[in-house]
Amino acid sequence: MNNTDIKDLMSQFDQSSLREFSYTNDGIQLLFSKNEHQVEAVAPASVASPAAVVEEVEASQVATPPAGIDGTDEGMVVESPLVGVAYLAPSPDKPVFVTIGDRVKKGQTVMIVEAMKVMNEIPAPCDGRVVEVLVTNEDVVEYGQGLVRIV
Repeated sequence: MNNTDIKDLMSQFDQSSLREFSYTNDGIQLLFSKNEHQVEAVAPASVASPAAVVEEVEASQVATPPAGIDGTDEGMVVESPLVGVAYLAPSPDKPVFVTIGDRVKKGQTVMIVEAMKVMNEIPAPCDGRVVEVLVTNEDVVEYGQGLVRIV
């Protein structure tokens, strides 16, 4: 795949209604996203000059891996899998699912994101301790937005 092919893919993606697109061929992976993510380019070590490819690709069109979990030195950020309203408790009269300092088990519900009147439970991706809650109750969250950080 050459730079012209990449530019063509970017142009087609930009004009489409798709929010994310990934392409893998011969060990080269491209990830395009219109969602707000950190910029990252993925290329195998055997590519002669990945920097040359990245220079040709507009930074706003390259995305991190699909939403869900973002591994960082400060722990794992649980990201919203959809656009909706975040609820920190199962109902207004119940206690919140998690608070800073709580220990969580893999699969434990950390919050709910409501979308189209459906309550979607957001599970912890791993065992750990909640070090940060990144949203407040009833915040409107975007796809891929960080919800909770676990270490």
